[in-house]
This record gives sequence, structure tokens and C-alpha cells, in this order.
Amino acid sequence: MRLLPCACHPDLGVFAAAPCAPANEGGGGKPPPASAGPLDATLLADLATGNRILAAEGVFDAYGHLSLRHPAAPDRFWMSRSMAPALVTVEDMMEFDLDGEACDPQGRRVFLERFIHGEIYRRRPDVKAIVHSHSPSVIPFGLVQKPMQAMYHNAAFLAEGVPVFDIAEKFGVTDMLVSDGAKGAALAEILADKCVALMRGHGSVAVAESLEMVVFRAVMTEVNAKLQTQAHILAAGGPVAALSLEEGRLADGVNVATVSRPWELWKRRHQA
Repeated sequence: MRLLPCACHPDLGVFAAAPCAPANEGGGGKPPPASAGPLDATLLADLATGNRILAAEGVFDAYGHLSLRHPAAPDRFWMSRSMAPALVTVEDMMEFDLDGEACDPQGRRVFLERFIHGEIYRRRPDVKAIVHSHSPSVIPFGLVQKPMQAMYHNAAFLAEGVPVFDIAEKFGVTDMLVSDGAKGAALAEILADKCVALMRGHGSVAVAESLEMVVFRAVMTEVNAKLQTQAHILAAGGPVAALSLEEGRLADGVNVATVSRPWELWKRRHQA
């Protein structure tokens, strides 16, 4: 492993494997993990497009990352090399194992926080796609005692509860980044079986059973945060009629069944 500058955090470094070498060459270093095989071209294109959608919809800025579990190998996932999401193309995609090791690194920079993805995939076999973002309207809800709630039907998945991961509780004073497997595992434990977890002073993570649905959830989490802030201002300390748990379950069933509608719209607008 060698230290490289990080595109997400220029003042930091990221560890990236040296270019591939056979196990018996490379000076005794650990070889890269084996690939599970290429990802379908349509899925790769959708993964690139998903990055651009999230940037255009205000979930990503220069930071953030989207991943997809390999359909043929639960212990592998794909995400882009370390770069601004709005610039991602198919050629930027890389395959990783659950320890965050690149299968074919080619000397490319990798995201420091790829451990978020590997550890959630390890703990949650139902999860097929993950978004980590710093969407601005969401961040305050990880700092206050007011829990995030589902304000309307498109954000119905939030009605099941939104836990908050406070990295300081287990790791003390840090740079707030999930930069190794232990921190990723701690975040995955807090997420548990929920769709979204907030990260104090940092951002959030959203998970889903498909790429289309995780993009939808990440966008709607940001929209819901704005609506909840507005609702509490209007309520002036009075009650806010958030969705109940059962309302959330019923409404989210409709969202899952119709997610192709927003996906196709966003894809048409922002296709890579």
C-alpha cells in the first residue's frame, strides 16, 4: 500500500494498492483480491449516471460516493475512483472486496471512506446499493435532539426511524471520517436494519435493495430534511403531524413499486 493524495480531502492522503503484480513477484506484498468478473455494461452506466444524478439533485457536491454490490458476488462491490461525483464516467469504476481492497487498482486513487460500503455490505445481505453524502439540509439533524421524521409519502422510509452515528462515542476525538474497517463496522452497527443513518458532524448514509431506490432515498432524505425544518418553524413549538410507522410502511410500498418513474426522469436529464 502507498499513500496518495485524496481527491475528496486534498489535505489528507488515501491508501491505494500498488499496480497489480502476481503473488510471487511484487516483493512479497499482498496481491490484490481476485475479481468476481466484469459488471454488466448497463449496470456500470447506471452507476455512473447515479453519481451525476445525486450531484445534480443537491445530494453530492465535490464529495460523496455511490456503490453497487456485484450481482454475481456478494463479497464484491463497485464504485468510482476518488473524484468529484459529477465528473464520474464508466471508465472511472473500480471493483472492491469487503475490506476495501481494489481488485484492479492500476495506481488509481480510492476513496478514504470506502469502508462505509464494505462494512455495511458485510452486515446487511439485503443491501445492494449505498450512498454516502454530506447533503447540507440533513446534517443539522445529526447535531440536535430533534429526530428526523418522515414529513411526506416520498420520504416514507424515514418513518421507521433514523439513528445517529456519533464517531466520538467509540473512537474519541477523530477527523470525523470513517477511514478504516473498525469505524465502518461501528457505523453499520448503528444503521442496523434501517434505511438511513445520520453521521454527527459529517453527513449520512442511505441503503436500498437497488441502485434506483438508493438514489431515490438519498434525494428524498435531503428534500425531507428541508421540509421538516420548515414544518417546525411553522409549528412554532407546536406538534408536527409526521407519518406514523404504519403510514410509512404503506407509503413506502408504493414508492418501491413506482421508483422507475423518478429514475427514468433523472436518468434522461443527467445520463453520463
